[in-house]
Amino acid sequence: MTDSTKLSVLEPELHAIVLAAGPSRRFGSPKQLIRVRGRPLLHMAVARASEVVGRSVVVVLGAEASRLAPLLRHSSAEVVINRQWERGISSSLRAGLGRLPPSCDAALIVLVDQPTVMATDLRRLAAAWRRQPGAPCAAQFASTLGAPAIIPRSFFPALAALAGDKGPEHFLRRYSGHVLRVPLDAAALDLNTPEDLLQLDSAGTA
Repeated sequence: MTDSTKLSVLEPELHAIVLAAGPSRRFGSPKQLIRVRGRPLLHMAVARASEVVGRSVVVVLGAEASRLAPLLRHSSAEVVINRQWERGISSSLRAGLGRLPPSCDAALIVLVDQPTVMATDLRRLAAAWRRQPGAPCAAQFASTLGAPAIIPRSFFPALAALAGDKGPEHFLRRYSGHVLRVPLDAAALDLNTPEDLLQLDSAGTA
């Protein structure tokens, strides 16, 4: 076995969870279907996660799952339907974590509604985490720690214990003293309302 092969064997195994189960109530229609540069947000989020972790992607759908699942029929990602999506994002986190294999060392949490977060941003996050794989690693924008974020397996029980609409940001605030921070201004924009889409248009991204 060569030295390069040994390093490959020892490298921590990273999987991605793309959270796309929300009902888009504030937006008024499924934001997973919004087209940015001609592609639905759902496609973009899955493709960018795949560029970092390969085929090790779990996509959690919930509201509008029957409309969204067909978009991924040609994807290598595993689709998980969260039947309890009305209980909030915490239920989607649990659904995603429950599909990760025992070999998974950490989960890259990706939100479907962050269109300006690119694969290069996710790779920067992964590179920072690999230097200290026992610690959570998260995007920092302004004074906020949030997704995208990488959560090591040792923190999975704490992540799965979240309730209601408490998601990655709540977890990261609780463990902020342990979190590796990667400046990532692109994570500040998420599409929750039509006004957010106008902001995206004005930035010349859409």
